Amino acid sequence: MSDEKTEPRYRPEGIHDAFAEGGPEASAASGAGAGDATGAAGATGPNVPRLGLVGTLRWTWRQLTSMRVALMLLMLLAVAAVPGSVLPQRPQDPAAVLRYLQDNPTTGEWLDRLGFFDVYASVWFSAIYILLFVSLVGCILPRTKAHLQALRSRPPRTPRRFDRFPAQGSATTDASPDEVVAAAAGHLRGRVRWLPTFRVETSAEEAAPAVGKRSARPAARTVAAERGYVRETGNLLFHLSLLGLLVAVALGQLLHYRGQAIVTEDRGFANAVVDYDTFENGAWFRPSSLVPFSMTLDRFEAEFAADAVAFAQSRDFTAFVTVRDPDGQSHDETIKVNHPLTAGGAKIYLQGNGYAPEVTVRDAEGEVAFAGRVPFLPEDTMYTSRGVIKVPDVSPGLDQIGLVGSFLPTAELSADGTTASSVYPQPINPLLVLEVYRGDLGLDEGLPQNVYRLDTEDLEPSVDADGERVKVLVAPGETVELPDGLGSITFESLPRYVALDLRHDPSLTWVLVFALGALGGLAVSLFTPRRRVWVRAWREPVPDDAGSVPGTPRERTVVRVAGLARGDDAGLQNEVDSLLAALPGVAPSSEGDLTSGPARSRGTSSSDARGTATTARATGRARKADR
Repeated sequence: MSDEKTEPRYRPEGIHDAFAEGGPEASAASGAGAGDATGAAGATGPNVPRLGLVGTLRWTWRQLTSMRVALMLLMLLAVAAVPGSVLPQRPQDPAAVLRYLQDNPTTGEWLDRLGFFDVYASVWFSAIYILLFVSLVGCILPRTKAHLQALRSRPPRTPRRFDRFPAQGSATTDASPDEVVAAAAGHLRGRVRWLPTFRVETSAEEAAPAVGKRSARPAARTVAAERGYVRETGNLLFHLSLLGLLVAVALGQLLHYRGQAIVTEDRGFANAVVDYDTFENGAWFRPSSLVPFSMTLDRFEAEFAADAVAFAQSRDFTAFVTVRDPDGQSHDETIKVNHPLTAGGAKIYLQGNGYAPEVTVRDAEGEVAFAGRVPFLPEDTMYTSRGVIKVPDVSPGLDQIGLVGSFLPTAELSADGTTASSVYPQPINPLLVLEVYRGDLGLDEGLPQNVYRLDTEDLEPSVDADGERVKVLVAPGETVELPDGLGSITFESLPRYVALDLRHDPSLTWVLVFALGALGGLAVSLFTPRRRVWVRAWREPVPDDAGSVPGTPRERTVVRVAGLARGDDAGLQNEVDSLLAALPGVAPSSEGDLTSGPARSRGTSSSDARGTATTARATGRARKADR
């Protein structure tokens, strides 16, 4: 056998004997089928217990509810929302999605499979949303419980030694320790009694004799104060507001609806799904929830600048409407840009405007094949507008007619009369410039078509002797014959139209409330300091060299104050100094010390305290006081 001594193997604290080397439970576990391999493993160190199913689930829950995972999910949610604003979305613009799929067949097919054309209803976006929701709930509940317990707890008791704290101060006064403690407690609590600045607790310390290296301690009165619980309250308010924001946005997407309608002058619409040109809604929307009001556009007024500096620039748009409530009452209202009308629990916005020439088209047999108002969409600031008139075949054996072209509010023809353009957006010299097509427009197939687009690929255009396409010019009140004996067109009148956008989202108010709550909670958590302040006051005799008459017993009160903050706090020393200055009989002198009277010998210079505080900061703020 060797005479060398074997050093004891290191064993961490807290390891149960069942998992430590040589323990009886470990030996039993090793002998129960583990064999020599387990014994060899146990000789190298402690046996780490397996997590198991419950331990794995607990670890996963702690990771999910951690702050870093919540921040990561919040960032991931913002990144996941980017495709929803870059790529066309099927609920909002299905035609744009179809065009994208036609232009990018390979990429578009994969994007469609992954749900990138309906991002906010996709599985992966919903998964991120739900995980963030669960993470916030799991983070808020235990923190709220701990915060409530902390609110009911007392401030930490006054430490025995103050020389370790980063902010210190001391002074002497003729006031009694009880008066000092009462003044300090009142100053720390503040003026608002129902919302104190500090939580304050006063107590008394009995005199203690010297024991070993510990010096004797006189009887003293103490104050322990703590502030900063509002910081955690603000933090919880931020998280709760963020959670409420997620809930409000989710409910808004489920319950919202939005409809667009084009209304011409002297015409109206009813608040029903079938009366809107386009309508979209959330999954929980029910058509029966629409308030049955109606609205008529009485007239529309537009103002444009006529001066040379800002020629033809828009000045104002106003839609004068009559709203009929479900109870039958009518009232006049106006709708302006950025000044929507509220009706039926929804806001109605003025989205656009233009001209809707009213025309009548007769076929070759003289029958009225089309009569109505046709909205033309503006393309520039002069309101040069594009539109399509689709004429069905009323009389048997005749072709369908397609008229496509422009409407010019103030038309100006070129010198040769071949081209025309609009020079002002108001209808001073209105003119319709149309090209004529004939053939099968697909009107009899029963499939919905875009009323602003005419597919001319399979249609035959009307041309002149030189092979150029014929353009028909029609002014208000005129009737012009169509080429090739197709009939005639009459420009009856020129009403204006407005594009209205009705939106209802019940979550908007709550979104605003929770957003402001999140900003307020974040501001409180960032700018509220977490501080602890302690005061100790005791009586001691005045030394003979302090100006007192020899042989005359006299005592004074010595006050010491210390402060501690969580992290760097530039205002901590000022907190200590202001507390000392508020004590009775203590006032700052011109030289920066805190004394109880004119005699410098009776006070302790605060510059020494600041020097001590600087030294304490240099040695580290994280050290805790001896309690």
